[in-house]
Amino acid sequence: MRKVALVTGSSRGIGAAIASQLSRAGWAVCINYLERRDKAEALAETLRSEGGDVMIRQADVADRKAVEAMVADIERELGPVTLLVNNAGIARQQQFQDISEDFWHRLFAVNVDGCFHCTQAVLGPMLHAHAGCIVNISSIWGSHGASCEAAYSATKHAIIGLTRSLAAELAPTGIRVNCVAPGVIDTDMVQVLGRETLEMLAGEIPLGRLGKPEEIAKTVLHLATAEYITGQVITVDGGFVG
Repeated sequence: MRKVALVTGSSRGIGAAIASQLSRAGWAVCINYLERRDKAEALAETLRSEGGDVMIRQADVADRKAVEAMVADIERELGPVTLLVNNAGIARQQQFQDISEDFWHRLFAVNVDGCFHCTQAVLGPMLHAHAGCIVNISSIWGSHGASCEAAYSATKHAIIGLTRSLAAELAPTGIRVNCVAPGVIDTDMVQVLGRETLEMLAGEIPLGRLGKPEEIAKTVLHLATAEYITGQVITVDGGFVG
């Protein structure tokens, strides 16, 4: 079966690093984006110049119909998805009493419902083939929690629960489900914390630095090919939370 990967939220940051790593390892890849078409096109152009088979598709993972249309396009252009990386996510630091109901629901719609929509959309062919791999991207805050990130932490904890439960359910069919929990990774998402805060965080990390998106991508690639690993949450954080 042809190796076809869908990486959600992959126009930049960790998602872009994952899409790049998979393309260079021989996967045909769909780069999914919500708003940054320019970034998605630039990444696709780079990977095609390296010989990669890449397509881009805009879809809000919170929108089930948009996800289903995207997956149908992938199946027509590349073939059935054999590796799904549920990476798309949003975050915001905010005190709990200041979180609006609209943002709470939007956070869950993207971070959790997005996993639900995408997984159901690709699952049929995987079940038919008795093969496939799903890697969900959570966070260290999904298992440990973080001050002023209660909503984000709640969504990432939900992803860990989904991973472990779905892995047990799908294991008899040959489909593996795992989770990567990144620590503080040097991306646009964490740059909003400011240089002083990031330097303080780096000082608290035993390895003495922030993580790189490529280090998360390497972990995803390993899980994509490690045929006897399922139901696991792999923490990649430089020893930050122990």
